[in-house]
Amino acid sequence: MSTASLKKSPRSNNVAAPKASVKSKPGSKPRSARIDLQQPEAPALKHNSTADDHKTTKQERVLTLLSRTDGASIHEIMQATQWQQHSVRGFLTGTVKKKLGFSLSSAKAKDGSRRYRIEPKRNR
Repeated sequence: MSTASLKKSPRSNNVAAPKASVKSKPGSKPRSARIDLQQPEAPALKHNSTADDHKTTKQERVLTLLSRTDGASIHEIMQATQWQQHSVRGFLTGTVKKKLGFSLSSAKAKDGSRRYRIEPKRNR
């Protein structure tokens, strides 16, 4: 290596170079006059813990339908939850049977539709 490459550069004394001033475009507004684009805060909602305020979940709706004596069809559950047919079937097998551990029975009604029902647990 040559000694020329070992010489210190004029800016090697760890002094930061002065920053160039930022000039605004002609006709642009100064920063203080710009519009704040943040969303306005939503008004705080009052919460009263009464029974009327309790919203039932879709899972609660389905379990209520399934616990009726005649049970429920897939189409009734679809109307109550706004789910598609494959979502209802997945909920019945995955959540009702596997996660919650309910005994789910199905039977064909006289009109040909299949009705699903939660069987009451028997004491052993």
